[in-house]
Amino acid sequence: MARLVLVPTILLCLIGYYGSIAWTTGLSFTSSSILPRSEFVGLEQYARLWSEPRWHVAFRNMFVFGGLYIAFCLAFGILLAIAMDQGVRGRTLLQTVFLYPIALSFIVTGLAWQWFLNPTTGLQEFVQGLGFENFRFDWLSRPDRAVYTLVVAGVWHSAGLVMAIVFAGLGSVDGEIWRASRVDGVPKWRMYLRVVLPMLSPVLLVCVVLLAMDVVKSYELVVAMTGGGPGYSTDLPAKFVVDHYFSRANIGLASAAATVMLITILVILLFSGLAGRRRAA
Repeated sequence: MARLVLVPTILLCLIGYYGSIAWTTGLSFTSSSILPRSEFVGLEQYARLWSEPRWHVAFRNMFVFGGLYIAFCLAFGILLAIAMDQGVRGRTLLQTVFLYPIALSFIVTGLAWQWFLNPTTGLQEFVQGLGFENFRFDWLSRPDRAVYTLVVAGVWHSAGLVMAIVFAGLGSVDGEIWRASRVDGVPKWRMYLRVVLPMLSPVLLVCVVLLAMDVVKSYELVVAMTGGGPGYSTDLPAKFVVDHYFSRANIGLASAAATVMLITILVILLFSGLAGRRRAA
């Protein structure tokens, strides 16, 4: 009976999820444009994809944005979790403040930061209104720096998630370890750095995987905050795929880009699994 109950869920997953993946991968080997076509063209769409300057920018931005996003989320999240663990004053209030952004969608986050960093209505205009007329913070309108504004907004949104996960992990650390460190006179910062955080490496690995998945499928933040601009300087692969599916009506090329994203996710999962096994060994 238990197996029969699971049959509809299994079928839905196989058809709706894995079936869609197989269909999209199959379309990437066809000449589909406005409508799906069955004409097989081999790797032609992938060759077109990697000859697109916009795709190169989007793929490079994924690593620039992703590396900084993951690094700063981990750094701020761990520091906040340690502060919570040490019983900082107003801990409940701080937990609420830092967890609040997680309740917002990336659309809301992007719109809020787009307004805040807008050179004509946000931070720059406010500081100049205070009398500092030479102050400039116009990264949102600069093609060489706009992608870093996505990092700022993303870290503000997701650092609280890392804090919550790491704080839960810190709560599971055996109290005997801390008592032993006090007897030996080991500073707390050294205990966190050399003992506690290495013990929580599986927890940190989970955080890295979750953040990396956010990077690969990032779309809402880019659309709400920069629209991919100036030009296409802040494009990410997910926006490239959606634009070519719906705006440019190039299903074959979009399917090839989506398949490359899938391969990227599989590589992330493979490396995380190998790291977990190495840690267990």
